[in-house]
Amino acid sequence: MIAERRTIRRFKQDALPAGVLTRLVNAGRLAPSGANLQPLEFICVDDPAVGREVFKFLAWAGYISPAGTPPEGKTPTAYILVLVNTSVRKENYQYDVGASVENMILSAQAEGLGCCWIASINRPALNALAGIPAAYIVDAVLALGYPDESPVTEVLRDSCKYWKDAEGRLHVPKRGLEQVIHFNKF
Repeated sequence: MIAERRTIRRFKQDALPAGVLTRLVNAGRLAPSGANLQPLEFICVDDPAVGREVFKFLAWAGYISPAGTPPEGKTPTAYILVLVNTSVRKENYQYDVGASVENMILSAQAEGLGCCWIASINRPALNALAGIPAAYIVDAVLALGYPDESPVTEVLRDSCKYWKDAEGRLHVPKRGLEQVIHFNKF
């Protein structure tokens, strides 16, 4: 499942079944948390009108902009906003976010969904839209839906920048295992 997971930026417009977002957030909340402080909270967006507003405040795939932005009719059908309650933890919460989001991404994969983890966010606008209190930070947004594309990985050669071929298929360079694994010493 991990080897097959790819970031998805083109989605079918089918609504997610009831309970899917709740299951994903449950997977996120069960992730490890430093000192078990559990500073994360989540806002699920499945209303199409609210989703269209959330979409406006996200930036997509900078390496291939504007081709990485989902076009009309291919946008996410749901979102999970990952919030950090800074009254619980003011710093080093990024580890909690990473573990939580990865749990949700893998759970989404198991549900047959595609997703895109987004950190390039117009936070002031999203805060206003969602009524997020000042003590909270929107760290990330997980865009979700049924995939309508099939990105592929390839061996990283000269650049880590992902790209689209003539048919519009996304190619994602990844370092080879032999380039990153060391045993006992560097």
